[in-house]
Amino acid sequence: MIDLSRLRSLRAVATHGSITGAAASLGYTPSAVSQQIAKLEREVGAQLLDRQAGRVELTSAAWLLAEAAEEVLAVLERTRSRLEEQREQPTGRLVLAAFPTACRGFVATALAGLADRHPALDCRLLETDPNRAMSQVVRGEADMAIVHDWHNTPLTVPGSLLKADLGEDIADVLLPQGHPLAGRNRLSPADLRGQRWISQGPGAMCHEWLMRSFAEFTGQDGEPDIAYQVEEYESQVALLAAGLGVAMLPRLGRGALPPSVRVLPMRPAPTRRVSAVWRSQADRRPAVRAALGALRQCWPGQ
Repeated sequence: MIDLSRLRSLRAVATHGSITGAAASLGYTPSAVSQQIAKLEREVGAQLLDRQAGRVELTSAAWLLAEAAEEVLAVLERTRSRLEEQREQPTGRLVLAAFPTACRGFVATALAGLADRHPALDCRLLETDPNRAMSQVVRGEADMAIVHDWHNTPLTVPGSLLKADLGEDIADVLLPQGHPLAGRNRLSPADLRGQRWISQGPGAMCHEWLMRSFAEFTGQDGEPDIAYQVEEYESQVALLAAGLGVAMLPRLGRGALPPSVRVLPMRPAPTRRVSAVWRSQADRRPAVRAALGALRQCWPGQ
């Protein structure tokens, strides 16, 4: 009998291309993953990894097992959903992946409510960006993800996932109180030409959205000058309070701002759509249904 936890380790190595990447996705140490693979090799009587010059390659036997693991784990998930349906209550473990402002804005409240209403449900949270969160759901490392996309920066949802919109989040321009534009009632992208921006760096969805927004309304000559590449919104606010630039921040999870920071609406108003995604084979699972209901109930403004 092949051990399922060892199959999961092998599938993670196949997905991430390395022992280190597999360990990070599973929450194990690299040594633990290596041990799992070694035990699996003894179980099946075949070499699964070819280690050369610091690189790891899967053998043909390993790829065969990794493909089988996908099928077996999908069947097990459907079976788990049916078992939960028979119990008529959410049980087991539910792993939710969400981006930081969602965690602050409404996910924490939703998880607390789930814990109170369904004590047999063990909820776990992974804070990560939308692209990675969706990949974690596809790979089975998370059961559900909270993701977002902007009107001009759509997020492609794989066909194996289902999606439900939770609400829309508006972004505003933030600038220091003494900024020359701070006295305006509203701003347009054209008003913000030549400003020094505080934003996330390349690769982040918010960075891509900012670049596209200004190219859309001002042309390539109006591309924003991102002088400060900062991931955390709290750090961006600290730079704003110090008078070091301007930023565009969503309202969800923004929190209280210092008096030295001015908030102005943008016209047209930038909006992002916040959604939940989960695997289609888990759609009937009561835990997924309960989590979706809690997230909808706790969306700001509900």
